[in-house]
Amino acid sequence: MAPVSEKRTVLIVGVGLIGGSVGLCLREAGWNVLGRDRSTSCLERALAVGAIDSIAPAGFLDDVDLTFVATPVGAIANEVEVALRDTTGFVTDVGSVKTPLLQLMENPRFIGGHPMAGSEQEGVDGSRSDLFEGRTWVLTPIETTDDETLATVRSIVSGFGAEVVSLPPAQHDSMVAIVSHVPHLTAASLMGLADERSIEHRSLMRLAAGGFRDMTRIAASHPGIWPDICNENREAIVTELDRLVSALSSVRSIVADGDRDALVSILERARSARLALPARFARAEDLAELRIPVADQKGALAGITMIATELDVSIADIEIAHSVEGDEGVVIILVEAANGAILRDGLTARGYKAVLRSLDGSEER
Repeated sequence: MAPVSEKRTVLIVGVGLIGGSVGLCLREAGWNVLGRDRSTSCLERALAVGAIDSIAPAGFLDDVDLTFVATPVGAIANEVEVALRDTTGFVTDVGSVKTPLLQLMENPRFIGGHPMAGSEQEGVDGSRSDLFEGRTWVLTPIETTDDETLATVRSIVSGFGAEVVSLPPAQHDSMVAIVSHVPHLTAASLMGLADERSIEHRSLMRLAAGGFRDMTRIAASHPGIWPDICNENREAIVTELDRLVSALSSVRSIVADGDRDALVSILERARSARLALPARFARAEDLAELRIPVADQKGALAGITMIATELDVSIADIEIAHSVEGDEGVVIILVEAANGAILRDGLTARGYKAVLRSLDGSEER
């Protein structure tokens, strides 16, 4: 480790889950990590869990090389302004909405950022140094962004194990509305409907199988952050909600009319799109799907994954489709196509009935 005098210093403003995880990553990399937060108790916890080295003093900080603003979305703009005023180093943020920061991005020292990562645990006590490994971290440079700012911030967050991509701020906000904001609101709405019906039918929640639980899991996240997010990204969220309402209306008409062909077409397109979600180490066309019926009990998935490890087959993606009735489910695994037959044969030899398919749906013998 470098001597303290040669350590780079980072200021983290907002030491919650994301800010604390950034601090853990940077401390492991040898940085001197300062923390700033409106909550004294949060700062004390950040010190206790090792997310920061010390509490940042008030006022100008001439030795800060980089500031991460990790406050709630509604407070980010003000804190970025303060960081640009009180430090001479680079500044970035971790908020999920970028267009409200466009004017601040004209400062060449500031680049917007957004790690696509989170946890069901809240606050700095949920922070982890591996939170960003394998996750996408979006940076939103504009024409005035300094090359060194982009290169430095990109290098640092890549060091967290994240895959860094660059997007224009408006495009980022539109895309995040689709893949994050609207799904959360949809999950919350579905849970609301289920909760209303559970008042009439007390056993309804007992029928909530894997699909419903998986789809609504994000509704369990802390509600306090969402009013600011919806306010800051209102236009993009409303646009995508309108598209979702239109799509659901079309599905409603198809179901009401009993149009089987149209329904199958929608479901096949959705299935193909879901299976083609990118894995970090392989292209979608290089993947194959294995479907393995299993007993719906603890240890079933562990057994399959250990066999894959024994056979040196890497898994790109994995999910469990639970049965609404009975005690069986199906483990669905995506692997590199070249290794699909190896894993299928290995599972078959151990008593599993594994079916191997290419992503176009054809079964491989």
